[in-house]
Amino acid sequence: MTPEAVLTLGREAMQMLVTVCAPVLLAALAVGLLVSLLQAVTQVNEATLSFLPKLLAVLATLAIAGPWMASMLVDWIRQVLSSIPAAVG
Repeated sequence: MTPEAVLTLGREAMQMLVTVCAPVLLAALAVGLLVSLLQAVTQVNEATLSFLPKLLAVLATLAIAGPWMASMLVDWIRQVLSSIPAAVG
């Protein structure tokens, strides 16, 4: 396996990681921003207040995007496993 192939595989892995994690992270970011804005407007400074809305948003995002995320990961893993014989020989 050439160094270029290893770097390409690493780049593809990082792209897959960002693609699969982005919906969950963006949902948590958006809800956290909204709760922080609400806390700033109402002057309620409770650190644990944002935990439950973020948790619910992440769970809802996983329920909605979970099958898509799983299929993306399964397809990528199949591709990587099927390319092992070509990389070895």
